[in-house]
Amino acid sequence: MGAGHDHGASQANGKRLAIALALTSTFLIAEVVAGIAFNSLALLSDAAHMFTDAAALAIALAAIRVGQRKPTEDFTFGYRRFEILAAAFNAILLFGVAIYVLVEGVKRILNPEPVGSVGMFIVAALGLVINLISMRLLASHKDKSLNVKGAYLEVWADMLGSLGVVVGAIVIKITGWRFVDPIVAIGIGLWVLPRTWILLKDTTRILLEGAPPGMALAGVRKAITEAPGVASVHELHLWTTGADQAVCTVHVVLTEGAQGEAVRTAIATRLETDFDLHHVTIQTEVTECGEEGRHA
Repeated sequence: MGAGHDHGASQANGKRLAIALALTSTFLIAEVVAGIAFNSLALLSDAAHMFTDAAALAIALAAIRVGQRKPTEDFTFGYRRFEILAAAFNAILLFGVAIYVLVEGVKRILNPEPVGSVGMFIVAALGLVINLISMRLLASHKDKSLNVKGAYLEVWADMLGSLGVVVGAIVIKITGWRFVDPIVAIGIGLWVLPRTWILLKDTTRILLEGAPPGMALAGVRKAITEAPGVASVHELHLWTTGADQAVCTVHVVLTEGAQGEAVRTAIATRLETDFDLHHVTIQTEVTECGEEGRHA
């Protein structure tokens, strides 16, 4: 049941990502050409973000395809971590682009250049529409997959970028202030950086096999210790194989007369109920592991 649900969710994610990728890639080419033609750093900045959007969507789509592969003898957990790697790569890519835009924006403020505000407005407005459509496609699944969340954040950032360019183009047309173009570009970069950092932290936590966010090891240990027949707990480990699949392994020393199977069942039920842990491996022991340790 769970595997079928995961597969169905992945298929839905894949379809949405594919549509968003087609829209984004098509408009990307037009925005690059327009940015050069109208000499707009804000447009080129938005195009750079749109390029990372396209890359993010393509990688996310590939990650879902790879992640659907069944576990093998070499990769016994399957390929779910590929999605996390993709999300981490997207975060690093966007982080680099944001830094570049900030540096280039400062240069343009010091040396403003002429900008074609009308063309800048038209292209940015079209980009805004494309981004809003893509965001709508990805919004419902962004909290269920870090991979989709990474792609969504990039599209969200680009949407704000397009909105900023639209406003900037209007201001430039009315006032003639050419420095507005690089200011808009810098604003986009400053908005993106902290959100990218959060995504990078989330993916790094999973890759380093940190405990799932919000799941305290002490709480899990207490729940296991309280189970009937448990004398002590050791070798307790929590980590995630993917954004939504937490795993727990633990060694439990039994009290005298306790039945190993009954204790394992009680612990597994408690962890599933209290912590939504469905992948639990419990090793029961008569004494703690060592040269004389015996498993029940």
